[in-house]
Amino acid sequence: MLRSSFTKTLTEAGCDEAGRGCLAGPVVAAAVILPKKYRHKRLNDSKQLCREEREELRYKIEKDAIAWAVAEVDHEEIDRIHILNASFKAMHLALDKLTVQPELLLIDGNRFNPYKDFKYECIIKGDGKYLSIAAASILAKTYRDELMNKLAKEFAGYGWETNVGYPTPEHRDGIRLLGITPYHRKSFTLLPEQLELFE
Repeated sequence: MLRSSFTKTLTEAGCDEAGRGCLAGPVVAAAVILPKKYRHKRLNDSKQLCREEREELRYKIEKDAIAWAVAEVDHEEIDRIHILNASFKAMHLALDKLTVQPELLLIDGNRFNPYKDFKYECIIKGDGKYLSIAAASILAKTYRDELMNKLAKEFAGYGWETNVGYPTPEHRDGIRLLGITPYHRKSFTLLPEQLELFE
């Protein structure tokens, strides 16, 4: 069972992102403030859930949360500022949109660029430990999947409707056959053969 909160009294926002390892599309982050002592048996890290479960939980989270927000940083900015900074920026943008101000941020992972003067805790594999981070992981993932599904209709042949931009064999075959789209991250190694250029 995931923990409902890190502290007993502070208003906490869980933060997580989706799409960091993708070859195309934006990185999306979410921030979620859940009620104290919140409980939900099936709420877990988005990677442990199937698509149907994530979709079902998405609406439950949006309904139950005290506040929630989702934000994205596009592929062009990822190329400009590096994926790690882009992930942090997406979290900052999501926090900017919260209608309730948190007193503590719970960040999934081991690093973070400080947000204003807010206190924060970095928690490795936090989406499998705290409900608010798990909730943020689900919102980020479902929002991003939806976005990539729309782009898949515009750019067929890359398998985005199933791989949502991750480097699967189907996605890489699409790049080989069709070239890159305007949504590909040019700073990423899109095909393994590119490594030979740097040897």
